[in-house]
Amino acid sequence: MRASAMLLIPMLFFMLLVDAYTFHGIKPLLIKLKIKFFKQLLSILFWGITVFIFAGFCLFMFGIKHVKQADAYIYAGYLVVSFALFYLPKFVFIVFVLMKDIHLLFRKFIDWTKRTRRKNSTPANKGRKMERAEFLYQMGLVLAAIPFASILYGVTKGKFNYRVMRESLYFENLPKPFRGLKIVQVSDMHLGSFNKKFDQVAKAVELINEQEPDIILFTGDLVNNFAEETEGWAPVLSKLKATIGKYSVLGNHDYGDYSEWESPAAKEKNLAAIKQFHKKIGFRLLLNETETISINDEEIALIGVENWGKPPFPQHGDLQKAAEKAIGQPVKILMSHDPSHWDEEVLKYTDIDLTFAGHTHGMQFGIERAGIKWSPVQYKYPRWGGLYREGKQFLYVNRGFGYIGFPGRIGMPPEITVVELV
Repeated sequence: MRASAMLLIPMLFFMLLVDAYTFHGIKPLLIKLKIKFFKQLLSILFWGITVFIFAGFCLFMFGIKHVKQADAYIYAGYLVVSFALFYLPKFVFIVFVLMKDIHLLFRKFIDWTKRTRRKNSTPANKGRKMERAEFLYQMGLVLAAIPFASILYGVTKGKFNYRVMRESLYFENLPKPFRGLKIVQVSDMHLGSFNKKFDQVAKAVELINEQEPDIILFTGDLVNNFAEETEGWAPVLSKLKATIGKYSVLGNHDYGDYSEWESPAAKEKNLAAIKQFHKKIGFRLLLNETETISINDEEIALIGVENWGKPPFPQHGDLQKAAEKAIGQPVKILMSHDPSHWDEEVLKYTDIDLTFAGHTHGMQFGIERAGIKWSPVQYKYPRWGGLYREGKQFLYVNRGFGYIGFPGRIGMPPEITVVELV
């Protein structure tokens, strides 16, 4: 509790300073209101939101032990949204309030120096000074509205605005029966974050089925941490249809490494239940192994490895073991949750033709318009979203189906990937 308090108190003090300066900035707006009731109402609303958020942080820090661990992710997400929605706009706004105050302070200093020289003079450009200050104030309000609107959309509509991304890939060794094979990839569901919003995900399932996939690949992170997050989802996810088969691998969150467990046996039981759920919804979970896909006596190899990531992420994957049965196959396809695995092992040591990965979520924030492709996650993962190629080897990184931490998506819609082999 002492550690929590030491972390919480400075953070709340900083937030209080931001609130105080923001309120100082909006006072000119309140002064212009002629009706006293509205002035009081806006003041109460402003500080009421602050108190509500402060209380939320205190309850989370000191009361989280009384909350189910699976629900803790949801409550943490609400706090992240509250902070982002009400404080990021304030950060933008107070920059312009500070510029306005500095401008006015500078002008007052100039006027004071002039008055000391000519005691009875009146500044001739007073109106212009006020216009500049007013412009900075109005600009702050307008620009602060942009992150507010973006965050609000991201947490209400953006996280369910599923986007279908399509690629056609050519492989010269592709057996004739596999030409036109349609693979649909989804990744990073994080079922616990959906908070039982079955209807929204059911719409995405329908969209996936509309692509008429031959194969569906799920590249890990079914849950945030706990098998109990899968409760109620089987009727929805079992409706995913593929003519040949549905295959999956585990991601870093599926192992339960981000929680404390009563015993190693409890953690192992949790993992076993997650593995069983894959089977329950009709997915063949590949655990460092190869599945041979056959059409008209022709074959290709589908390899699935357990999670392999750069530390501190776990390295359960054994690519050499997984690919043993793929030797000699004309085309090899790999499912590996973390895209860093491609650079570290796949490119260096294998001739695997196509790798599917996820993990990055595109950080659930970015810009992909008008030729611009940017997300802050690229500074951690150079290969973070979309198609990459080195020689004859391809990597596709799915931007994620669900969300974690921040319960929304801004400029980075949840993705359904469709890859056709030609």
